Amino acid sequence: MNSAETLPYLSSAVLDRLAISTPEIVDEIERQISGQRRGEVWCAPKAAVWPGDDRYFMATLGVASVPPVLATKSLVVNPRNAARGLATINSLITLLDAETGLPLALVDGNWVTAKRTAALSAVAARRMARPDASSVAFIGCGVQARGHLEAFADLFPLREIRAFGRGKANRDALCELGRSRGLEAIPCDTAREAVEGADMVVSTVTLVPEPEPFLDANWLKPGSFTAITDLALPWLPATLRRFDRIVVDDLEQEKKMPKPMVDPALVAGDLTGLVCGDFVGRESPGEATAFVFRGMAVGDLAVAALAYVRARAVG
Repeated sequence: MNSAETLPYLSSAVLDRLAISTPEIVDEIERQISGQRRGEVWCAPKAAVWPGDDRYFMATLGVASVPPVLATKSLVVNPRNAARGLATINSLITLLDAETGLPLALVDGNWVTAKRTAALSAVAARRMARPDASSVAFIGCGVQARGHLEAFADLFPLREIRAFGRGKANRDALCELGRSRGLEAIPCDTAREAVEGADMVVSTVTLVPEPEPFLDANWLKPGSFTAITDLALPWLPATLRRFDRIVVDDLEQEKKMPKPMVDPALVAGDLTGLVCGDFVGRESPGEATAFVFRGMAVGDLAVAALAYVRARAVG
């Protein structure tokens, strides 16, 4: 039991030292997603506020039975932070005991967000990507791209990455990370150059200011898998019919949003249905598949709770 004076803070440095692997994170998210279906995990739809000055505020809320934890995440996106020498996105997760409501810990939200976003893509990729996928194209080369590179390199036989982004420094850093993993890394001057021929594509374009669509799904090769973390805003809507199968993260959450990420008529189902076997993620090697998501509270809940349990175990 913790009091406000002794509440532990799990910083990114502490979380890194826990050495939680990608498969562990993916497995835990899948376990908690299945728990939702069984009525053992409860999550509220993502809440967001756009004040109209390039800032973006978001919150998630999730409760688990095992471990008995309530997790809330508060997040602020502000592109003006760059001029202050700060990260554009900053967030914090608060953990409470789900039985008593007493505080358990504070957790670095940026670390959890990076891990859970890549892991949600990996949950889908396990079922929607070809297992022999060896190349991945990154559209956007920031924190989320780096997280996806680490996750996909752990789960697929990658040999090559391609990187396209607005910032050369981020692009070069992503390529260097790929080379450190023994991969060929190709910086690209255009998005099309990166996407064409890639086995997998990850788009993580910054949402503030809102991007103009520039990505064409017709560039994708047959059999490819695309993880779209940016609400599909950078994608030309008319070209999304190119996908043979699109899965979103949460159908119920989508119904409550003012604008769907993609035309609901194109959506085969959501991540819970995919994980629980309601439908298959890929029916043939030549299908082009996509996972489009805005973020699920169950991802933040699963990763933060896993980190908390691991931190307690190691003292």
